[in-house]
Amino acid sequence: MLTVRFLRICGLAMLLVGPVAAKAQTPLAPLSPSGQTATPAFEGWYKNADGTFSLSFGYYNRNATEVLNIPVGADNFISPGNQDQGQPTYFYPRRHWGVFAVKVPADFGDKQKVVWTVRMQGKTFAIPGSLREEWQIDALEGEAGSNNTPPVLTIGGNGPEARGPAGTTVERTATVGKPLAIDVVAKDDGASATVRGGSPVVLTWFTHQGPSPVTFAPASSRLTPKGGSASTTATFSKPGDYIIRVRATDSDMTAAGHSQCCWTNAFVKVRVTP
Repeated sequence: MLTVRFLRICGLAMLLVGPVAAKAQTPLAPLSPSGQTATPAFEGWYKNADGTFSLSFGYYNRNATEVLNIPVGADNFISPGNQDQGQPTYFYPRRHWGVFAVKVPADFGDKQKVVWTVRMQGKTFAIPGSLREEWQIDALEGEAGSNNTPPVLTIGGNGPEARGPAGTTVERTATVGKPLAIDVVAKDDGASATVRGGSPVVLTWFTHQGPSPVTFAPASSRLTPKGGSASTTATFSKPGDYIIRVRATDSDMTAAGHSQCCWTNAFVKVRVTP
């Protein structure tokens, strides 16, 4: 018998579909080092300056140490439309908020849905995103009470600025085994109330899509509460098309799920040749 449930627990919303979905762990279950599932999560939506809307998605990987790799296809897809709409294929341990966003047109309405489906271990996890009023988030406007807004990110010296989960995307080329240098400039309002005087802006790099994990040096950098600049190198072990993501946050990510206010993504598409 087909089981369908909709859950919203600890900031995680998900639709479980399948004959064994009812046995899937919730975020309250104990973590295991490896061997567990990952489920997609819908964080909410926000309006863009051009009148369109962004539907923000994240995920929960129940493993404490294992990074899961689920390529785009029958086991990891967005619908309707193109199966690949920017979702990750690498799922890092534990809860990750606002990993990517799907942009929908101004006339999308609150009845239509965008669904992210992930299948693994005989289970199907599908989460619908919509423009229902109760799912509106403060991803750009600022956190209630502190007016804290997400950092502004720029890749390279004159790249486009990014704010919020949808961020921006730039393109680069690289060669297997040869480190690719990437410069990042972050600007922030310094309004985070996490610590007195503001929290540092923390840059963290992730393999988002690609044939193999990317090695970053360094994988994380800490800037002043007002931001600054940092450089990292990305080294690729196999040729192919990659997307790597840098996240800039000015708040404690373990407490960020309730507000969606405090981080920005930027994506780098890299064509890697032998």
